[in-house]
Amino acid sequence: MPRAWCWGPAVCGLLWSTAAVAQEDSERAASPDSLNAVVVTATRIDAPGFDVPASIDRLEGDEIRANRAQVNISESLAGVPGLQARDRQNYAQDVQLSLRGFGARSTFGIRGVRVYVDGIPATLPDGQGQISHVSLGSVGHMEVLRGPFSALYGNSSGGVIQVFTEEGSGPPRLRFDAAAGSDGMSRIGAVASGERNGIGYVVEASRFRTDGYREHSATERGLANAKLTVRPDDDSKLTLVASHMSLPRAQDPLGLSRAQFEANPRGVDPAAINFDTRKTVEQTQAGVTYERRIDSANAFALTTYAGTRSTTQFQSIPVATQGSPLHPGGVIALDRDYLGADFRWTHQTQLLDAPLTIVAGLAYDGLKEHRQGFLNYTGSAAAPVLGEQGAQRRNERNDVSNADQYLQGTWQLTPKLSLNAGLRHSKVRFDSRDNYIVGTNPDDSGKVDYGAYLPVFGALYALTPDLHVYASAGRGFETPTLNELAYRPAGGTGLNFALGASSSTSVEVGLKSRSPIWGEATIAVFQTNTQNEIVTQTNSGGRTTYQNAGATRRTGFELGWNKRFPHDWQVQLAYTMLNARYRDAFATCAATPCTVPTAVIPAGNHIPGLARNTLVAAVNWAPAKGWRAGAEMRYIGRVFVNDANTDAASGYTVMAATVGYFTRLGPWTLNGFVRVDNLFARKYAGSVIVNEGNGRYFEPAPGRTWLAGLSATLEF
Repeated sequence: MPRAWCWGPAVCGLLWSTAAVAQEDSERAASPDSLNAVVVTATRIDAPGFDVPASIDRLEGDEIRANRAQVNISESLAGVPGLQARDRQNYAQDVQLSLRGFGARSTFGIRGVRVYVDGIPATLPDGQGQISHVSLGSVGHMEVLRGPFSALYGNSSGGVIQVFTEEGSGPPRLRFDAAAGSDGMSRIGAVASGERNGIGYVVEASRFRTDGYREHSATERGLANAKLTVRPDDDSKLTLVASHMSLPRAQDPLGLSRAQFEANPRGVDPAAINFDTRKTVEQTQAGVTYERRIDSANAFALTTYAGTRSTTQFQSIPVATQGSPLHPGGVIALDRDYLGADFRWTHQTQLLDAPLTIVAGLAYDGLKEHRQGFLNYTGSAAAPVLGEQGAQRRNERNDVSNADQYLQGTWQLTPKLSLNAGLRHSKVRFDSRDNYIVGTNPDDSGKVDYGAYLPVFGALYALTPDLHVYASAGRGFETPTLNELAYRPAGGTGLNFALGASSSTSVEVGLKSRSPIWGEATIAVFQTNTQNEIVTQTNSGGRTTYQNAGATRRTGFELGWNKRFPHDWQVQLAYTMLNARYRDAFATCAATPCTVPTAVIPAGNHIPGLARNTLVAAVNWAPAKGWRAGAEMRYIGRVFVNDANTDAASGYTVMAATVGYFTRLGPWTLNGFVRVDNLFARKYAGSVIVNEGNGRYFEPAPGRTWLAGLSATLEF
């Protein structure tokens, strides 16, 4: 570019830099490797994500671990449009996840979003999920599916998150990780991987502990997992996975009221100390997947799994409330055994001389739960010893199962037009047997079934090889979870069998673009209308009951952009606008028992737990070796804390910065980093407890924190 065309040194420099970028990107365009044509599997038909008529993101393992503690899945998911992932600073409760507004009402665990780890559901048949057993040190990649096609996974699939452990290959490798940070945080881990005698293996173990940012929030957690891959012949593959998670003691600091949060965000309500609120979890599971290609047109895959999870949680329910004859107490003990299988057949053929791929499958998942309740004190109500497991107040056996059938296909009608369609039939059964029939406490046994047909359709058109437009629509449904069925509005124990399932209709229109000059971008506009929404009816005395309200609507816009620049620079951007509101008014109760709800929630109120606007922007400089650096900005808008919209957590913007060094010394690869989060020490609530009965809605985020980590990999 002739310098005579420039208007001053600044503009001239900018034009010359732009020209250099364009020239380098044009040279890269000559190579097919310059564009990120990664394959995704979340739609069950392997295809480049660019060619799928759905919003889907794939995150690689190295990206997930880079300059992070590798403790919470929320660390790396913030940059996915449409996904709100919050670290609650409370390991007695799981990470808060919501996809396009689904999952927002969960006060603990994950619901409304289906999660899979190596093909094994981390979401139980009732729709309740946990993800604390995921070990990030050996994750190969994650896939996040949003929108109508999520319904092809059945109950409670407002979105789907799949985690895949890396596969062992090549010569043996050992990797050691260590990290330490603020508030007594430390994590150590080791991963061994490779292939020997045709068997690929990955074995990982890690240990994490923290004193916690807030009082009464210390925890320890141990994780171990293994994955073996065997190929008996050229047409078959056998994968075995196993994992164990131990959470021996996680203190629960509870939420804070508005006044408590403003006065001391590091503090706790006295009830947390008095009742020693805490949680203990042990989980072990294993699974096997066998894949075989029959011929050039047919293949099948069979996954089976089994596991067990035991949980004991001490709550801060007042002694007088626990003493009520029909109250289940302040200690919840859950022993859960689960198993399942998924058989999938894939057939490739032609229809009207156009390629057609058909997938048919059967899925079964079963859960056997032993639910018990105990007093959270010993001695008498007049002179209680708090924080100790007391007399039994609840004892029941709950069985939940789903039996689903699904059929879906992809038809490449023309070189530019592809059609995708699917149908799933899902049937979920709940069966409860009450074994605590004492005094005035009646037999609360019973059963209830839910079922639905879930159709999905999508079309994608290639305007150019690097610009695709698509549209999709589908129906989904969401049953109550066992936790939402656990209490009846009128009081007493036993499941609330009057609670129905909600149904939803989703539509989405999107654009996908990739360019050596402008990078990769995705844009999506969506709307989901829900009928029979499951909402809170009462929340009092440690008991939350639910009801079916009318209609809700979630509309939104998502933008994702990623661009690699010369000299090892990369910029990422993710923006989401979500407008989630109740379309019909409904009434709630202030206390239990509840016979006639009187507190009206007006139509037009915001669905709580969701930010209207979120923005994540990151800049990274990562040469192949030597020094590296990066910066990240997150903006989260205001989040209402209850259905009445009487209070909200303020919006906030926080910054993070990292610096690191990467090098190779013979067989060793060394990578060290230092990270600072909340760089300007912003005071804010990182998450909220929706509709918390005591008004303790706010879960404070830490102030400025630091983290230092080092990993060393030895290749043999």
